[in-house]
Amino acid sequence: MTDSISQLGKTSVSPDALVDSAKRQSADKAASSPSTESSSAIQTDQVVLSSPVESALAAAEFDRDKVERIKAAIESGNYPLDENRIAESFLAVEKMISDS
Repeated sequence: MTDSISQLGKTSVSPDALVDSAKRQSADKAASSPSTESSSAIQTDQVVLSSPVESALAAAEFDRDKVERIKAAIESGNYPLDENRIAESFLAVEKMISDS
């Protein structure tokens, strides 16, 4: 069904034609770019942490046994959920979002 005002739902081009067009554009772009070793090398992103963040991460501690107990309780379906606490958390997030 097509909305007569916005033409929403009207497809003038088949999805297969769009895919073929995208493939052709990608192939054309690859063919037009110069072929050098540096352009074919895989580029990776790097994250550099500041000294305070690195120290905080190094000093961070957690109770591995507690984490394992929680994971086991979740997997077995025995982890207690407090619906009121969850709802209050959502309200706090909503308030924080609306205040900014």
